[in-house]
Amino acid sequence: MQANPAWKVVAIAESDGKLQETIHSKGIPLATREELLNNPEIKAIAVESPVRDHARDGLAVLQAGKHLHLEKAPADSMAGFENVVSLARKKGLLLQVGYMWRYNPAILQATEAARKGLLGSVYLLRATIGNQLAAKRRPEWAEFAGGNMFELGGHVIDPMIRLMGKPRSVQPFLRKDGDFSDTLKDNTLAVFQWDKAMGIVHGSNLQPNSSRYRAFEIHGTNGSAVVQPMEPPALTVDLEKPAGPYNKGIQKVSMGSYERYVDDMTELAAAVRGDTKLRVTYDEDLVVHEALLRASGMF
Repeated sequence: MQANPAWKVVAIAESDGKLQETIHSKGIPLATREELLNNPEIKAIAVESPVRDHARDGLAVLQAGKHLHLEKAPADSMAGFENVVSLARKKGLLLQVGYMWRYNPAILQATEAARKGLLGSVYLLRATIGNQLAAKRRPEWAEFAGGNMFELGGHVIDPMIRLMGKPRSVQPFLRKDGDFSDTLKDNTLAVFQWDKAMGIVHGSNLQPNSSRYRAFEIHGTNGSAVVQPMEPPALTVDLEKPAGPYNKGIQKVSMGSYERYVDDMTELAAAVRGDTKLRVTYDEDLVVHEALLRASGMF
C-alpha cells in the first residue's frame, strides 16, 4: 500500500512492542485502535489481528463506516463471518478477504480455462499447500482444530470453491503425525464432492522445501491445467484437442511478474472510488468460508 499511489497509509494500530519498532522503522505513524476508527480521513482499514479477533475487529471497522480488507481466515466460526457480511451489506461497504492468491495470474488463467470449457468437463481438482513449521510456532497454529488446513488450506480452497460452487459434501481428515508434544493437526486432507467432480486438498506442516511442491490442478475430459510452483507462478496446460488459445499437447504458459496483494490493493482502491466492483462477492466469500470450516472440522 505504501508503494501504491492510490493509497496513503495514515497509521497502523499495533500493541506488540517488537512490531511497533518494525512499523516505526518503515516510517509509518502508530495510532490507537480508536484513533483509526474515528479518523474521518480514513476510508478503508485492513485488519490483520489474531484470527480469533478478526470478526470482532472487522465489525468495528464496518460500524465505523469504513471499507474493510479482512485477512484470512475472516473468522473462526460461521456465525462470526455471517455477522461481518451482514453488516457490510447493510451499510453498503466493501469487504475484501485477504487470500493471498486471489490475483495469482496462473490460478486466474487456469480457472478461466475451466470456466470457458477449454478443459472439457471438469471431474477433479487437486491442491497441495504445506510448510515445515518451526517447532516454536506449532502451539500457535494448534489453537484451532483444523490445524494446517485452517491456517493454509484456505488459499487453495478459495479458488476451488469459487470455480466449482458450494460442494455437496466435505470430508476432513485431520491427523497429527509429527513427533511433537502438542496438538497441532499437521497432516491434513479434505475431500470435496460436487455432482460430477471431486476436489482434494492436502496440507502438512512437515514438508521440507514445501514451496516447490505447492500446486493447484484442474483436470477435465479434454485435459489439465496445472499451476506449479505457485510463486513465481507457472502454468502448464495439456490438452487432448486444441481449445481457445491453447494447442494440443503440453505447453508452458508464460506469466508476468507477480507480488502478493499488490493487485488486491489496486482493485480495492478502484472499488472505493466506484470505478469497479470487487472480484469476489459477499455470497462467494460466505460459501468459501463455510467450505474452509467444514474442511477444518470446525462446522
